[in-house]
Amino acid sequence: MISVANVSKVFGGEALYKNATFQINPGEKVGLVGKNGAGKTTFFRMIIGEEKPDSGQISIQNGIRVSYFSQNVSDMAGKDVVAEVISGNEDVARLQKSLSNYEEMLCDPELDSDEMNKILEKMGDAQTEFERLGGYDIEATAKEMLSGLGIADSEHGRMVDDFSGGQKMRIALAKTLIMLPDLILMDEPTNYLDMETIIWLEEWLKNFKGAILMTSHDRVFMNKVVKRVLEVTPRGVISYGGNYDFYQNEKSIRRKQNAAEFQRQQDNLKKEEEFIAKFKARASHAAQVQSRVKKLEKIDRVELESDVEKMNIMLPEIDRGSNEAVNLTGLTKKFTQQNGEEKIIFKNFSALIERQEKLAVVGVNGAGKSTFFKMIVGELKADSGDVKLGPSVNVGYFGQSTFKSLKPENTLTEELQGRLHGASDGLIRNILAAFLFKGDDVYKKVRHLSGGEKARLILAWLLSSRFNCLILDEPTNHLDIDSREVLLDALKRYEGTVLLVSHDRHFLKEISTKVMEVSQEKSFLYPGNYDEYLLSLS
Repeated sequence: MISVANVSKVFGGEALYKNATFQINPGEKVGLVGKNGAGKTTFFRMIIGEEKPDSGQISIQNGIRVSYFSQNVSDMAGKDVVAEVISGNEDVARLQKSLSNYEEMLCDPELDSDEMNKILEKMGDAQTEFERLGGYDIEATAKEMLSGLGIADSEHGRMVDDFSGGQKMRIALAKTLIMLPDLILMDEPTNYLDMETIIWLEEWLKNFKGAILMTSHDRVFMNKVVKRVLEVTPRGVISYGGNYDFYQNEKSIRRKQNAAEFQRQQDNLKKEEEFIAKFKARASHAAQVQSRVKKLEKIDRVELESDVEKMNIMLPEIDRGSNEAVNLTGLTKKFTQQNGEEKIIFKNFSALIERQEKLAVVGVNGAGKSTFFKMIVGELKADSGDVKLGPSVNVGYFGQSTFKSLKPENTLTEELQGRLHGASDGLIRNILAAFLFKGDDVYKKVRHLSGGEKARLILAWLLSSRFNCLILDEPTNHLDIDSREVLLDALKRYEGTVLLVSHDRHFLKEISTKVMEVSQEKSFLYPGNYDEYLLSLS
């Protein structure tokens, strides 16, 4: 269906990949992985023709329809949200417009019978094709997709201009899906989605009959959807015949084999070089020495595969703090919505969060998880009841306000120096290096950082401070899988209390000791971990 043959691409003077070769077959579901900057998005752009390879060829079978979802949402304006989604299926949208034009033409009182018959014939052909493409059901399909992706039924009539950036990402995703193409290209589709919409998308893609090529930082999502993994490396593209877990295991085996092969070759090369050095001055061994020199010149050298650079988080000692980290007593919180109705977040809710617990806070989108965190850190007040921190509990907070508190004109070193009072320049640079800010990166201004870089900077501050309670609202957003794994390891080693919201199910399963469900019906504290919580729901 799609063939990539010997493709090479240079970016910024460096080769992203050389002689990359792979195929995407009909119905295949493939994950594209590689370190940040490896060129995954560039592959998508080359497939759709927005960029060209420096050498090699990308061939797409005639008649194959391709749709592409990227993080760069184009301007959407002037339509209601359902019409915007329907416009994603260009064939249906074109036929819909043609049928509307034919209807207008038939309303002309001066239309003669011959011309009317011609219009009716064209209209009949258009209606047949429109029906074949699912045009008569497309409005219902668009609404179903929007609802599945978290755009409420009550919002389907709103103009797309009125939606937030995150909501527009969901609308753009629905536009990509509604085309029902032969191949969907998806660049990080789970960003900006909550747990419920991720699960909906997961099921939709599993049932989709066409092919998929996608990237995602959500390993559970990848495991559920993909059946093959393509790893983008400077040496080319390496194929693994399984899901993400299979890829990781197989890659580990291949890396060990590569290291052993490299070492064997190095040992052999050393022996040959020692022989040459020992006998090169002896005329009696001249032929042997020359033969071995030529042999060394011709040998294919085994390259040692380098590990992807990862964060290296060193945790400071923290004060013990009290046994009762957060105590909630009779907590009530409600908001008045735009339509004038009251939305109850908590009603007379009481719970005790104890020292060293790792609490996963879950609930549907808009249930009040972030509101709960904001009440703990004092950004919002409860309508009634109390939120009390235990004596000697020192809270560090990762949330929307933390991002806003970053000073755009500060360099990274200035930002950390302002937060880690008394820290030496050497310590600041070591901390930044541990979070992959090295060399001249430390002099970058905050305003030039990506979302993922800002997240790493905030985490560098939080995990290098002496906070004994961390409240983390979506810390995994914008982090790649390797960075999420390193953060997970750090939080497992962290000796304080953690309250966490994340849509990464693997992360929640690995870290949680208890679960708090936030719900308008009734919030409650579940005494088991995330796996046990899920079992209790089935």
